[in-house]
Amino acid sequence: MRRVGHKGADLIAPGNTFASFQAALAADVDMIEFDVLPEHLDGTGELWLAHDYEDAASRTPHTLEEGLAHFADAAYDGIELDVDMKLPGYEREVVEALRRHSLIDRTLISTMELVSIDRIRALEPRVRVGLSVPKLRKDPMKRPHTAVLAFAGAAVIRRLGPIRAGRLVREGRIDALMAHWRLVTPALVRAVHDAGGELYVWTVDEQPRIEALRVMGVAGVITNDPRLFGERPAGATAG
Repeated sequence: MRRVGHKGADLIAPGNTFASFQAALAADVDMIEFDVLPEHLDGTGELWLAHDYEDAASRTPHTLEEGLAHFADAAYDGIELDVDMKLPGYEREVVEALRRHSLIDRTLISTMELVSIDRIRALEPRVRVGLSVPKLRKDPMKRPHTAVLAFAGAAVIRRLGPIRAGRLVREGRIDALMAHWRLVTPALVRAVHDAGGELYVWTVDEQPRIEALRVMGVAGVITNDPRLFGERPAGATAG
């Protein structure tokens, strides 16, 4: 199971910063997830390492160019990247930046937007792509007035998700499914695996749940605190 640091290691150091990436590296991750947001809603302008505009406004965010230059350093050799696009419209810029830094082969681009995935496939067939589900900007479980509907919606997705996910992988539209932990079932794990894809689970900050997902056979778990993965067993390899 791949150990994936969310925004680097957001519970150790502020996410999407070099300090957070270095904390994830120190915690022995296999992959680092980070967010890419355009300066403007239409996808134009500078590309920032930020989760949303409130995050970007709270600090001076690194640019995508700065971030990729950081990851191209020898210290990160062997570490995979999950570039999470927060909006559609800047697919070409992301792909070209990855090419400039020779990081295509180490990267998975994830997004909630299938239109972005199709554009990336056409631009660069070598880069892996992952669809993030469900399509939410904020966690509805944190609001009492939306939690009931969210639970009902999750039940529907859990029932229908394996069929759709397996079809998208078999059709070659996606290489991976990035699913919220509430949606993950043994049926979803089997469907993605049997179709030849990978299932990554976000965002898991409880060690018992990480272990349960490992036993279930997911490809990777994304956490804000990669220290929760613990020491690798003797003789174990990354991934």
